[in-house]
Amino acid sequence: MAEISAATHADVVIIGAGLSGIGAARHLKTACPDRSFLLLEGRQSIGGTWDLFRYPGIRSDSDMYTLGYSFRPWTEAKAIADGPSILRYIRDTARDEGIEDRIRFGHKVTAAAWSSESALWTLTAETPDGPATFTCNFLFLCGGYYSYQGGYTPDFAGMDRFAGRIIHPQAWPDDLDYSGKRVVVIGSGATAVTLVPEMARTAGHVTMLQRSPTYIVARPGEDALALKLRQFLPETLAYQLIRWRNVLMGMVFYRFARRKPEQVKKAIVDQVRVTLGPDFDVETHFSPRYNPWDQRLCLAPDGDFFHALKTGSASVVTGEIETFTETGLKLKSGVELAADIVVTATGLRLQAMNGIALTVDGAPVRPADTLSYKGMMYSNVPNLASAFGYTNTSWTLKCDLTCEYVCRLLNHMRRKGLRQCTPVLEAPPPETAPWLDFTSGYVQRSIGDFPKQGVTAPWKLHQNYALDLASLRFSGLEDGVMHFSNPIAKVQEAA
Repeated sequence: MAEISAATHADVVIIGAGLSGIGAARHLKTACPDRSFLLLEGRQSIGGTWDLFRYPGIRSDSDMYTLGYSFRPWTEAKAIADGPSILRYIRDTARDEGIEDRIRFGHKVTAAAWSSESALWTLTAETPDGPATFTCNFLFLCGGYYSYQGGYTPDFAGMDRFAGRIIHPQAWPDDLDYSGKRVVVIGSGATAVTLVPEMARTAGHVTMLQRSPTYIVARPGEDALALKLRQFLPETLAYQLIRWRNVLMGMVFYRFARRKPEQVKKAIVDQVRVTLGPDFDVETHFSPRYNPWDQRLCLAPDGDFFHALKTGSASVVTGEIETFTETGLKLKSGVELAADIVVTATGLRLQAMNGIALTVDGAPVRPADTLSYKGMMYSNVPNLASAFGYTNTSWTLKCDLTCEYVCRLLNHMRRKGLRQCTPVLEAPPPETAPWLDFTSGYVQRSIGDFPKQGVTAPWKLHQNYALDLASLRFSGLEDGVMHFSNPIAKVQEAA
């Protein structure tokens, strides 16, 4: 075997230096201190999503007591935090945990090839200096689920005729001045609900144009109980108490919404009706055709979105676009919307496995042909895990558990003198289901390219923190599905 260089080899390579990647690095450093690791980051900075997105008002749509790391209390007043504060939190974590010097910036991994003979992944990366090759014993994908190359914008008729600017939030220009301008935001998801009230502060008028309504829930930007507890309890204890309260409340609400969707729908819509008053057409603009949690609920901290509507600085129009015109948009209903700027908050482009082309012993891995094991590994793919959060609560809750499980795997293999762990899918395969059951357009456009899930454990994605806590933190590793192999002893004997 060729000599391994410490500059290009690590026991673990983490893909991505965003929220998940920095968290994974800290878990490895703490739970597996005898293991070397590197982070390969395609961009030139730490932060991932929270550095990439620069649109006005960028913020979390989960509370920071659950979106924050389990090991680092969130100490700022805002529970629903703005993007720059979250970015600072991630970068402070990387600095304080001594992770910064483990990151190779400008290294975009495009391919990864596993060899059972050497028990190594060989990674190919694009760098400013040309292609580079790295090897690792375990590959941890922490680069999220969407492409950083650009968001999704439908091919609307007449876009080339529009005399104003058309912008996607994922590529927000630094030079955009929307003061006093007429703005139309296409879409009604979390990004649109964030953009509308923020732009309405200085724009002439902002119109949210939606094809169909979305559930929007007002919530205080600050957590009064959390702030009070922090006055009397140690920071870490207060953080953990609020974290668990929010986890449990979220689980209860989600289960209730699934069991009594009509009752939850009525409660949400009625609250909007109370907020906006009897003269607002809530039935048309805020009564979705789908059940709560068939898509993610949108959050309006301190009701800012509804406040913009009540003051008249923003409005909502429900309808379908027929064509762009020179001065705005014409809808199929015949209504015309004048605009100087159009923002297409129309979703992301999803990509499986961080967009990396994988092979195992020379055979290409097609993600759609695999099953997700415990929501983090993939059938018949050795020594690889991915950090993928929840869709019904904070992303980091699942990622923290995934990191703990990966560390348990690595330590188990070290104790047993084994080099390979593989979730093996035996024939006949189990009944399958889509990886995500969301009806959102950005999911439905790409879900066919993603791994599937089974309908029973360990192939089922629970979307339930309590079940995952039991499965990933406390369950046995040798469950009959995870196969451990490739002993170090045989390699030493051959040498």
